[in-house]
Amino acid sequence: MTKTSLVALFAIVVLVAGSIAGPVALLQPADAMKSKGTETREIGSKKVCGDRLCSEIPKMTKSTEKKKEEEKKEKKSVEAEKAKDVPKKDTKAETMEKAKVAVAQSTKFARTVTGSMISSVDPGIGHETHQLAVILPPSDKIYRGQLTYSATENVQLVVLNGPLKPGMDKGQAIWTPDGETIYGLTFVDNQNSAGVFQFTGNALAVHTKKETPFTVTYSVSYTEHVVDNQKILRGTITSKQDPGIGHETHQLAVILPPREQPYSGHLTYDASEPIQLVSLIGPVSPKHMQGQPTWSSDGKTHYALVFVDPKKSAGSWVFSGNAMAIHTMNETPFTVSYAVVLTE
Repeated sequence: MTKTSLVALFAIVVLVAGSIAGPVALLQPADAMKSKGTETREIGSKKVCGDRLCSEIPKMTKSTEKKKEEEKKEKKSVEAEKAKDVPKKDTKAETMEKAKVAVAQSTKFARTVTGSMISSVDPGIGHETHQLAVILPPSDKIYRGQLTYSATENVQLVVLNGPLKPGMDKGQAIWTPDGETIYGLTFVDNQNSAGVFQFTGNALAVHTKKETPFTVTYSVSYTEHVVDNQKILRGTITSKQDPGIGHETHQLAVILPPREQPYSGHLTYDASEPIQLVSLIGPVSPKHMQGQPTWSSDGKTHYALVFVDPKKSAGSWVFSGNAMAIHTMNETPFTVSYAVVLTE
């Protein structure tokens, strides 16, 4: 090939290359303008988003939703923690119960009072010629305690239980200042001028049946108890036929019925006639029944029988056992007013 032919061929190649490069250069800016968005195209069976496969791009929507869900859970957790610190609002019943407990706790501590006093005319109807020295005045709470006293003459000890409900005064001694408010009267005459006396009731006083005043020096230790407390019992009861085998002709007023856990406490009573005090202990096994008094209502379950006969219609008694009652050997019913403070 001649030199002239080579020059001509080179010139043709240059012209062809230039005609191809021109359109390619023009296409590049156009593609750049389109790629301001995310270009999606397919290569084989895979989608391409811009400069990478679509599957490689993080799924922002699902990630955001997951983050929001976690934030909600965290918020609920914080709110729950705050709720724990907010005091729970008591219901009306809970508030009343707490108030009762607070009153009971505030009155359970023992108090001791000492002093001397001169008696005055007894304000009770029918007692106008008697003398009375009130040590603990009538209260809606129950006093439980011990009195130590020394007087200038022989005195009687008086405990009031009540007020009694209408119709509950049926033969037992009563005391009333106005004929409307009526108390059961526990009247203890130990025929002495000094001594120690344990009591339970709504009032405590020292008394004589004389018109001339007397002087008494005393020391009394006591607690006050709310009447609706489960450990405080007060009432008036009429006896029924004793259900014990061999006691069918006797009368019995059960104050604390038989139970497995033993009772312990103090009783003050005022009956319409002289009574006996009964405490049951047990049940006891047959081999332990020999030689001691027992009580049974069915011939199978037997209790050891503690039978105390003070030969009085009124008094006080410190007791323990699995049951407690008041008894007579008569066939006719009697009535007894009582106050009990349980320690167990």
